[in-house]
Amino acid sequence: MQLSSWVKRPSAVPNLPHTTWSCRSKARTVFPVVFCSRALRKDQRASQIRGFACSSTPCSVDEPSSASEAVARLVAFVEDEASSFLGQATWEEVMEHTADIWIIIGVRNVEAVGWICNKSGNIQNVICFDASPELRNKLNGIYVPDRNVLTGLLTSFSGGDLKETLLTMSLVEEAWSRRNSDDIRFMLLVLIDRYVTPVESLKNLRAQDLSTLKCMIKNCSSQILACLSNSNCRKAIICLNNCAPTDQVCSYRCIASYECSELEAFSLCVLQKHNCLGLSAEIPSQPDVKPMEVFRGVPITHSIAEDIFVGWLEKLEWSWRVVAGQNPAYDQFPCQFQIFYRGAARGSLWYVPVFRIKTLDGRLIWRKRRYRVRRGETAGTFHFSVLDNGVVSQEYWRIVDVPDDLSWGLFFYSGAAAAAGQSYTGAVLVTPDGQWPPESEEKRVLAALDRCGIKSWELYNVNNAYCEGPPLELPKDVPRQRTSLWSEGTNITA
Repeated sequence: MQLSSWVKRPSAVPNLPHTTWSCRSKARTVFPVVFCSRALRKDQRASQIRGFACSSTPCSVDEPSSASEAVARLVAFVEDEASSFLGQATWEEVMEHTADIWIIIGVRNVEAVGWICNKSGNIQNVICFDASPELRNKLNGIYVPDRNVLTGLLTSFSGGDLKETLLTMSLVEEAWSRRNSDDIRFMLLVLIDRYVTPVESLKNLRAQDLSTLKCMIKNCSSQILACLSNSNCRKAIICLNNCAPTDQVCSYRCIASYECSELEAFSLCVLQKHNCLGLSAEIPSQPDVKPMEVFRGVPITHSIAEDIFVGWLEKLEWSWRVVAGQNPAYDQFPCQFQIFYRGAARGSLWYVPVFRIKTLDGRLIWRKRRYRVRRGETAGTFHFSVLDNGVVSQEYWRIVDVPDDLSWGLFFYSGAAAAAGQSYTGAVLVTPDGQWPPESEEKRVLAALDRCGIKSWELYNVNNAYCEGPPLELPKDVPRQRTSLWSEGTNITA
């Protein structure tokens, strides 16, 4: 489902009033910018900034085409030119790129606050961040109490709409606090799923019935007992129970912090073998990122693409090091080494990421995974698979761009852990030494990111300091890695 400011809702959900939102500003510094949807009338678009923001001219959202077509309109109010926490981007750029749903952000101007309070009385859902305390959060027509001890008690003992409101607000605030664009999307989808219309990608947020418990006891009793007898496994389960089922950032932090053989056996039985939670997920088809087509002046082939992945392994102990990544769950770990190597079996290719994590209890430890890699239908595309703590993940990777001298590369991936009910996308910018590409490559790097639908301010800088002692050893039967990229006469130095 794509986010849109015009979202059809089921008749069971109360309708939002069909009023027209508008902003009329005497000066750009007085009233907040109102981000409008792509449903702006043609006569308005010429005076808007790329069709979204309004300044001194009225900005309104058109009425639905018929009274029977129920819609929800969510609008964000942001102080003019307000900077976001994502690099140098303004909130206008972030919201325009992220979604067509609008939230109140950073509004403190007295006149602006009064205008919003006056206009939002009949609006069912209002979410405010970093804004005036006079602006109150409201979900499904219920004003949300400020978070304190009383709120915790209300969450525990309340029922019905109030409890759902408090739990949803807690989830929204947690996502916002992580300060990244993926969690902004997740937050907006949660709001749509709860108060507008069901979102397919969030179906696993909804509660399971008693059949889940019956399935676990019938099929996995020994694995459950073994997990409960192990302190790390118990901590992992407790930690995971505090995460929303589709919250990949929270879930993977728990798993990476407390992974152990008991947790792997528990997950393998409950999730992968018997799917006791009834979860499912598919690899996202969008964005449809195309692989690079030409390398060193010739059309890219499967063999050349594999050589690019193997990269610097012939000269160094690793193929690539990650400089920055886009996925908040998987790409933000420090000291990421990528090792691609051809196996002893003919035609086999493997991928071993080695990375460091700071566990939830404060320890610094190394982790590694081992993926099987198969060629995709198109040269430059690959299918990855891995058993990660008892759950199989399938991923589709593309080599987006790599210059002739292998000074950097951009790899895009989309994947799914079906048994865990999670789908995801991401991208990694890599170099041989973990440092950013030279400034002369900036234009090409940005163009490659743009082909992935990613802005530079969405990337996480990987901390490549204090990376001593990574476990980079390959299996003993792995042959020496040689590629055509390092043939005699190639002007590349490690």
